[in-house]
Amino acid sequence: MIVTITGKLVRVGEASVVIESAPFEYEVFVADFTRRQLQGKIGDEARLHTLQYIEGNAAQGGRLTPRLIGFLSEPERQFFDLFCSVDGVGVKKALRAMVRPVKELAVLIEQQDAKSLSALPGVGPATSERIIAKLRRKMPRFALMVDPGAIGETPEAGSEVIGETFDALITLGHTEADARRLIDEAIAGKKKFKDTESLLTAIYQRSS
Repeated sequence: MIVTITGKLVRVGEASVVIESAPFEYEVFVADFTRRQLQGKIGDEARLHTLQYIEGNAAQGGRLTPRLIGFLSEPERQFFDLFCSVDGVGVKKALRAMVRPVKELAVLIEQQDAKSLSALPGVGPATSERIIAKLRRKMPRFALMVDPGAIGETPEAGSEVIGETFDALITLGHTEADARRLIDEAIAGKKKFKDTESLLTAIYQRSS
């Protein structure tokens, strides 16, 4: 299974991008939010975290076609995997729906904002209720996502620092909403935090 792909971004289409990783060129399907982030980077090296799935129905005599789906960070890939697990969603509908950053989608789910979720392409009221029912309690970590490079050296490292800090604040007695607010306020100053200890120190210095 291909879990990451790195190479030159040679084309950005409406629903997919093409990555040149010699001697091959790979078509990778992306959500609209990811496509917008890659549009101005044609010719640059790109690294995508990928999921594979098979399109088609052999039982009905159709052709089975392997597909790659790409994301700019591991947490985005994890969120997509969860999103697809909801009854009535699936890969194609999830790709259509992800027109906003994962952090924003996670907050909508966590806050049970069915109206905003149902406005996403292909979702609708019934599906939005199923999304909330299944995923609401799994969203705090995704709601804490920050821009790549804001914390740590890589998006993955930043996500780990955020997650560990969130867990630590919950252990110290903060609510999920309060923990998220404290973290958001601490990183708003654009200072980089290399580890959980430095972020916690900054949080308590601000609130003292």
